[in-house]
Amino acid sequence: MFSFKPLLEMPRPEAFLVGTLMVAAMGYSIISLGWLPHMAILAAIMALLLYGMLRGAKYADMQNRMVASVGQGMGAVYLFFFIGLLVSALMMSGAIPTLMYYGFGWISPQYFYFSAFVLSSLIGIAIGSSLTTCATIGVAFIGMGEAFHADLAMTAGAVVSGAFFGDKMSPLSDTTGIAASVVGIDLFEHIRNMAYTTIPAWLITAALTLWLLPAVAANDLNSTAVFREQLSASRLVHAYSLLPFALLVLLAVRRVNAIVAMMATILLALVVTYFHSSPDLTQLGGWFYGGFKPEGDFENIGRLVSRGGIESMFFTQTIVILGLSLGGLLFALGIIPALLESMRRFLTNAGRATFSVAATAVGVNVLVGEQYLSVLLAGETFKPVYDKLGLHPRNLSRTLEDAGTVINPLVPWSVCGVFISQALGVPVWAYLPYAFFCYLCLLLTLLFGWTGLTLSKK
Repeated sequence: MFSFKPLLEMPRPEAFLVGTLMVAAMGYSIISLGWLPHMAILAAIMALLLYGMLRGAKYADMQNRMVASVGQGMGAVYLFFFIGLLVSALMMSGAIPTLMYYGFGWISPQYFYFSAFVLSSLIGIAIGSSLTTCATIGVAFIGMGEAFHADLAMTAGAVVSGAFFGDKMSPLSDTTGIAASVVGIDLFEHIRNMAYTTIPAWLITAALTLWLLPAVAANDLNSTAVFREQLSASRLVHAYSLLPFALLVLLAVRRVNAIVAMMATILLALVVTYFHSSPDLTQLGGWFYGGFKPEGDFENIGRLVSRGGIESMFFTQTIVILGLSLGGLLFALGIIPALLESMRRFLTNAGRATFSVAATAVGVNVLVGEQYLSVLLAGETFKPVYDKLGLHPRNLSRTLEDAGTVINPLVPWSVCGVFISQALGVPVWAYLPYAFFCYLCLLLTLLFGWTGLTLSKK
């Protein structure tokens, strides 16, 4: 896509005006009208197609550029099929429920905020969804916080920090897969490179929740006891169920291709499943497509363990296809090339490039309120800049997550901000000062960008 000459020669003022109007319209439709991002992107594509034809571009040429852009990102579409299968396999084998069961046993009322942060991190990595973590574990911690007379804003900040650490570092996360695929690198390579900013941010956040936030004196752990009892009653909790997780980590460390590692983990998880249950092929087909669903009434843990399946990936796969199409169209019409040309004199080193990527990702989050778009648009826009500067694309994918994925919950009108504030009953402005991990990632990625620390060349 980037090697093609734009179909139109777009003057910079016109490109800036069209880009501003597009972002404003998408922001209005998502924030004010409550549209799903798919509808906002599709409306923007239709408007740009009409605009291109009015400017003399042929529809067939614009469509070919969109198809070419999607073709470059098909790796993400395939990856998400395997992520859906993997989540189901880890659920039915008991790997994720077992990890949760042991995690709930680690909660300490004396270090309540620290416990909330650590356990949310653990569950976030296990299930790969920040919003699910907040809506389940987060709600449980808010309930415990009320019983402990803890500060609910601090509790929510700790939960959000942990949930988005898990979302960011989990191979099951859709935003992690998008960030890796949009720049064209392996999923595990992306996760390993994120550790340079993510691990220090996690350690600093852990220290802040452990020593800066006040202690909570209470002994009511009824909420976690209920979770543990229901997990145990599901007959999914077994020590050997952690073997698939161990294999996944081992293959990631050995730098095995992400899809190959997932297939091996799925096969081992199937073997483990038959140690404690005997699902028939009909059940397996249903679980792999529609997600695992435990037998019995498990009200408190239902949303935690009823996950996975390739059907759960359709939302993400379609938004990837539409987002890549929009990016290809913006390049084809000359809008992004014109804007990049206006910044060419500024984008002369890694520090300035990192700052520009971060500013774009944060800007899309603030204006549109959508983390997927912040990753997709910033990634599509700045990949050629990183190529020109000789920087490895994994530097770009890391910045996309540090400034895109984890910033969304700090925006009150964003998708994550609205969902989390409603689920936890705590306003974004209240928990924002205590979501240490989210803005520490942004600060560290900017620091490393300007100093050159951990940045790698091609």
